[in-house]
Amino acid sequence: MPDVSLYQIGMFKKKILFICGSLNQTSMMHQISRCFNEYECSFTPYYADGFINSVVQLGYLNFSILNGTFRKNTEKYLHDNNLKIDYRGLNNDYDLVYTCADLIYPKNIRSKKVILVQEGMTDPENLMFYLVKYFKIPRWLASTSSMGMSYKYNYFCVASEGYKDFFISRKGVSTEKLIVTGIPNFDNVKQFLNNDFPHKNFVLVCTSDARETFKIENRIKFIKECVNTSKGKQLIFKLHPNENFERASHEINKHAPGALVFANGNTNHMIANCDVLITKYSSVSFVGLALGKEVHSYFDIDELKKLMPWQNGGTSAERIAKVGTELLDTEYTSEEKLSVSNA
Repeated sequence: MPDVSLYQIGMFKKKILFICGSLNQTSMMHQISRCFNEYECSFTPYYADGFINSVVQLGYLNFSILNGTFRKNTEKYLHDNNLKIDYRGLNNDYDLVYTCADLIYPKNIRSKKVILVQEGMTDPENLMFYLVKYFKIPRWLASTSSMGMSYKYNYFCVASEGYKDFFISRKGVSTEKLIVTGIPNFDNVKQFLNNDFPHKNFVLVCTSDARETFKIENRIKFIKECVNTSKGKQLIFKLHPNENFERASHEINKHAPGALVFANGNTNHMIANCDVLITKYSSVSFVGLALGKEVHSYFDIDELKKLMPWQNGGTSAERIAKVGTELLDTEYTSEEKLSVSNA
């Protein structure tokens, strides 16, 4: 048997794979990995198997985290931060896997110990969600409304007690799989008050990439609603990274003349400086609510307050990593039934 100290000097380091996605997801994975100094950590953009992977290889699905802008931004982030990349996790036999999405559950992690981490808000439960739930069609067709519904992972780290109840009652996740840890990027929002964004006391509108992901959105109607809500205050639109900038900015300039449009920049800093936040279905609502802003959302505000991510001073990554270190010491994999509690 090898001496345990050999793991620490690198000869037998346990290996952890972090499956990334959007920049928010990738940033979360990076923060968690920083707590694993004694382990060998590798990262990969989100990936799929079979037919979906074939479609990606042909250059399609550019609107998703599998390809296009999302993937390019993820790869740039990984390179800029000098993180070890193992595409599709093929170069190692991993002891543990972290992922921020289970809409697609790759075959090569199904026999591994897997921890799912909540990224943020889930999409509304529309018709496609119920088709997935009751007719077992592929989960990815329902987007993030089916988050957690693979049930294949060992543990699911979630943002709050409210979200724990939500995933139990609405998504059918078993209680023993859910652990309230808080989630990075949403667990210490007061830090965003210290920023250098030059504008203050404005109405901020955070848009979505609904049209780019083939969802229905009446953008013109939404812009007009924002103008009415602003009541003459300066309007600032922060576009989603996946949006068609030329189209979106043209619409805003036409129907909200005088509004400022940003394609880049720190959204959280903008929220910290605004008086009013307007969005449709976006996790940034939580940042606004936690900072005491007036928030307008297509979600019920009282429901959002119940789901509010735990503000724990930015310790979520450490808590999520602790779940991983404890799981590494068990014999369970994601294909085996767990008989453990959250205690």
